Amino acid sequence: MSRAHHADDPDLTIDIRREADAAVVTPRGEVTVFTSPALRQRLREVIEGGARRIVMDLSGVAYVDSSGVATFVDALREARQKQGRLTLAGVNPRVRGVFEIARLDTLFPMVETVEEALEP
Repeated sequence: MSRAHHADDPDLTIDIRREADAAVVTPRGEVTVFTSPALRQRLREVIEGGARRIVMDLSGVAYVDSSGVATFVDALREARQKQGRLTLAGVNPRVRGVFEIARLDTLFPMVETVEEALEP
């Protein structure tokens, strides 16, 4: 069974789909200082809800600023504290570049598709 949640901010929508021990979090829009608090809250809910594998489907994210990057780093840290893992999927070249500039591209597992991230 899947559940979907939507952020109230029109610049970012957030869908969450549960699959067994995994949660696929799909933000669409821009992850910025204005929208990252809603994403941070949704990620915290997913982690606290017991998802051990979190897949961030970033295929619909056009832009991430430093606040957005901090949101991803916080989620990765929180997931690891709960013996979970967070994988980024569908990262476009522009967003990947932000992670590379911050030298975080080696910290986050990145795959092409959500399906690849959900493989055992």
